[in-house]
Amino acid sequence: MVIRRGLDIVTTPLPEQLVRLRTLAAVLGFSALGTAANAQSVDLTGAGATFPYPIYSKWFSDYATTAGVRINYQSIGSGGGIRQLSEQTVDFGASDAPMSDAELAKAKGGKVLHFPTVLGAVVVTYNLAEATKALRLSGAVLGDIFLGKITKWNDSRIAALNVGVALPAKDILVVHRSDGSGTSFIFTDYLTAASTAWAAGPGKGKEVQWPVGLGGKGNEGVAGQVRQIAGSIGYVELAYARQNKLAYAELQNASGAFVAPTIEAITEAAAAAAKTLEKDTDYRVSIVNAPGKKAYPISSFTWLLVYEKMSDPAKAKKIADFLKYALSEGQRSAPALDYAPLPSSVAKQLQKRVAALASGR
Repeated sequence: MVIRRGLDIVTTPLPEQLVRLRTLAAVLGFSALGTAANAQSVDLTGAGATFPYPIYSKWFSDYATTAGVRINYQSIGSGGGIRQLSEQTVDFGASDAPMSDAELAKAKGGKVLHFPTVLGAVVVTYNLAEATKALRLSGAVLGDIFLGKITKWNDSRIAALNVGVALPAKDILVVHRSDGSGTSFIFTDYLTAASTAWAAGPGKGKEVQWPVGLGGKGNEGVAGQVRQIAGSIGYVELAYARQNKLAYAELQNASGAFVAPTIEAITEAAAAAAKTLEKDTDYRVSIVNAPGKKAYPISSFTWLLVYEKMSDPAKAKKIADFLKYALSEGQRSAPALDYAPLPSSVAKQLQKRVAALASGR
């Protein structure tokens, strides 16, 4: 099936699709609703990535309880978070795609620091009732699916990776993000590394020219589309796939092994980068298609973006104190919400950077 480019379908996510049910009641008061009541009591405001929204919601809720600091976070996508930080309409931004040199140069508040917070996985999710076990897919095959070159689920190249699976002669319907998205950046970064056809075409970015497919806003929008449309395929952060009870593929990694997106596999993907990050103070690093037989190939850090020097010393200290919490106690919440904690050596290194924030200007 060929879908016209630019057709966006946006769904309104059900509350239970946003976070684990066991944390939902606690986080609703600190979600991206932006109500007047919240606005009157907010200490810090932030905006950006939907990829880490489930764990950020829990952190903000827990931190409000323990420290009395209320944080309002607008889950609007990485592109929106970068724009709002650059225009200084929020106290911090959040992105799954590190800011480019050009974006950093446009930031009105001076030097922006990148703080990795947790590690997560982007999964390839699909709605195919006929598949009774997890499908196996490679980067090359995925690239051709999202290019519109592979259009049927029983295509010989998919079948060759899934011997013994009775694949139907059903159209594949691609679902992608319609907004500027760090999740899209991670996914297209992977496709660029693993598919020569994709690398020669759309390439990587928060926004790319999708050759085929329907658009959904946010991870929740894509998850909602895939959940509703038989034969569809999309990409979302792992927590959204699990919360929506969506199937997701095992992907062939750089070593040729097919790997599921487990916490251990995400951690393995970060192992090589950890050594680099211990010495590198920039922290803008990609770990897609990482070496290692057990590494999950679409793994990534996600970042909080803050100005090195803020005009309000009180807010600078509040952000610094929150980051201290996120990089220590907050890491323990990560596995339960399908994120991997930072390597301990990286977290310790980041704590040194946090100390400089509290002074303000």
